[in-house]
Amino acid sequence: MKKYKLYIGGVLLSAMLTGSCTKLDEHVYDKVDAASFLSRRDDVIRDFLRPFEHAYWSIQGNDVYAASEDCTDEIGTYNRQGDWQDGGYYQRMHYHTWTITDGFTSGAWTNFYQGIVLATNSLTDMEGIKDPSKLSVTDAELTDFKAELHTLRAWFYLRAFDFYRNIEIVTDVKTATHGNPQSSPQEIFSYIESELKSAIDGLPTRQQLGAPGIGRWTKAGAAALLARLYLNAKVYIGTDKYAECEAICRDIIGGKYGAYQLDTRWDAPFDYTNTTLNSEVIYGFPGSLARTHWQYDGGMFFWGMTYDAAPLYCGFTDFSQSNPRYALQPGRDVDSVEYTFQLGKPFVKFQKYPDDLRLKKYKNLGNSTREGMFLFGYLPYTHLVNGVSRTDTVKGNKGPYPLFIRDQVGMFLGAKPGIKIADKESDMNHADHNSGVFLVKYPFYPTPDPNRITSAYAEIRLSEIYYTLAECRYRAGDKAGAAGYLNQVRRRNYPDGSSSLYKSDGSQLTDQEMLDEWGREFIGENRRRTDLIRWGVFNTGTWWDKKADGDKHTEIFPIGRDIMNVNPQFKQNPGY
Repeated sequence: MKKYKLYIGGVLLSAMLTGSCTKLDEHVYDKVDAASFLSRRDDVIRDFLRPFEHAYWSIQGNDVYAASEDCTDEIGTYNRQGDWQDGGYYQRMHYHTWTITDGFTSGAWTNFYQGIVLATNSLTDMEGIKDPSKLSVTDAELTDFKAELHTLRAWFYLRAFDFYRNIEIVTDVKTATHGNPQSSPQEIFSYIESELKSAIDGLPTRQQLGAPGIGRWTKAGAAALLARLYLNAKVYIGTDKYAECEAICRDIIGGKYGAYQLDTRWDAPFDYTNTTLNSEVIYGFPGSLARTHWQYDGGMFFWGMTYDAAPLYCGFTDFSQSNPRYALQPGRDVDSVEYTFQLGKPFVKFQKYPDDLRLKKYKNLGNSTREGMFLFGYLPYTHLVNGVSRTDTVKGNKGPYPLFIRDQVGMFLGAKPGIKIADKESDMNHADHNSGVFLVKYPFYPTPDPNRITSAYAEIRLSEIYYTLAECRYRAGDKAGAAGYLNQVRRRNYPDGSSSLYKSDGSQLTDQEMLDEWGREFIGENRRRTDLIRWGVFNTGTWWDKKADGDKHTEIFPIGRDIMNVNPQFKQNPGY
């Protein structure tokens, strides 16, 4: 098996994004026969890899990440004294009051379908190669390329299915002259399932690809997507597939699709070493400072900290200032009294097990290492004043006072910790720059650390397979089995001998604890909305200032007005 390292090229990606692929009734891409432009091996490789470039960007582009996270109980984009008010755009995400004119409703569709179109285009090219030897490509390589493109396209379809449910199947982009009507959820489910099952035999294992294969789809990657599909089948098509889900998870853990092992450090899946063969990352997008690094961009984690935290506190100066777009939702009111609702309160949920290693304040320790996963409290730093080293504290952009970041949302301004303020209002439209603990999932090592911004984005981790299997066992009434699978991952989060591990009989596990544990392990990883829906609380639950929805129609997003205007065959999702 030849090894091709997947680099994500920012220049080519930028060029791609200037076009649109939402008009599926038009010829977005040319009709040139593959034989006329695939004249050598390099042409085939470039054609094969092109959709992967868009795929990496798509994890956060067009506000996909914002829409996925801000509508849940873990992350919010607050109106910070006018910053991020944005006409109530992010507030509508939080309160589930979005409309068909909100940008993300069309943007996410464009995001997913541009990937589907690109993958289909490249797949058609691959299928048009009748004699691969003339292009210095082996039959095995061509089989691999086609299987990976089927898998990549299925990944896009699964995400679009989860977002919108009533979507279109597109399998021809070179000769089609018009779009298609939407298919039923059952048809979409069966199509994705068939695509993944058919692709697995033609896919390589990670071991065959070697370390450079971090961005390539493998047997385990496709199997993991099947597990995601089956885990949520009850929501998607009204029929549970937990037995099928459990079987495929056991096969992945058992090595049927390649050898993987859990990382022994909580931060390893997000560190620069996560591209190696002994990492638990089953599928990831490779990042680097010199090329692309979308999870480190403003659409995701770089704008998950206060303005000067990166350059002053972390010592990371390559990107200049951050911008506090994302923070955890609060677990306490302005008087520091814990809220009584069961959902949300993500930082409090971590504090339930106080010896959790992730609870330490984020700090770079040198030699490409760090501790802690959150930014809170004062953020001190040292600098030179007239040649003398001075200690200062990070400030905001709305006043000269030092910030004290807290698990609360309100107008604290320059109030010192422990001092009660008169203004008791706490909601999405009433926050300052002290409000909300920040999540630092991927490290921001200081400039010029050679390993800064080189972590791959971990789209699928072996931990997800363990948690999925645990949920299947829990739903089958086997709490002891569920606790055992969860603890295999959780033990790295606590010191040796910690009492925070679940009891062997699983007696601590409830629906709420299972959902809380999903939230702790996968916080900020773009899956919370799906988990809340699967556990039946996305619409009925309350958290912080978010009240229950009037009905269940917000479980799926509306199809944006721009998309509806393109294809007259489309029907808007119910309730919009």
